[in-house]
Amino acid sequence: MSQTLSHSAVWAAIDALAEAHGRSASGLARSAGLDPTTFNKSKRITASGRLRWPSTESLAKIFNATGATLDDFSNLISDGQAVGAGANIPVIGLAQAGDGGFFDDAGFPVGGGWDQITLPEVSDANSYALEISGDSMLPLYRPGDKIVVSPAATVRRGDRVVVKTRDGEILAKLLTRQTPEVVELASLNPAYENRTFKTDEITFMARIIWASQ
Repeated sequence: MSQTLSHSAVWAAIDALAEAHGRSASGLARSAGLDPTTFNKSKRITASGRLRWPSTESLAKIFNATGATLDDFSNLISDGQAVGAGANIPVIGLAQAGDGGFFDDAGFPVGGGWDQITLPEVSDANSYALEISGDSMLPLYRPGDKIVVSPAATVRRGDRVVVKTRDGEILAKLLTRQTPEVVELASLNPAYENRTFKTDEITFMARIIWASQ
């Protein structure tokens, strides 16, 4: 393959291969003799936020199961790399996102209830958008603005992030400190208090990569 591989495009190619054969990602894994969870979205990023890539062995097995060739897969990856200007991504209101059923354990969007919007400058096939409501993120984000979140992106101190707690609370904050024990978040609006959580109180944390304003 001559193109530079991106994590999101490789996984998008696996999803596309599964869909082309009328299977889900878990169905594709099962037909290849793999654990059904091998290709689940929650397996594509580790608990520490590191990207996890499919193994060459698992790729070889799905090629055998589907009859696909390496060139076929390369073409699917090229299609995945094209996600960008004019990409359709799922969107939901920030307040509604705190309800159950919209995310898997790793923070990837799942289930129904999502709308679709077209936004430019989005290069992650797994990204999604949250529509801002209320004033907790003023002056940076206003009600009606849409923030684009990448659940696969590495999160570092100083990043703007979306956090979901085990209590179902969805927060958009600035990550100021992260240790194995605690996560410290600064509020974008100085009228709102900063927050500190124990690591096990957080379901997922994902980086905000773009905003429509």
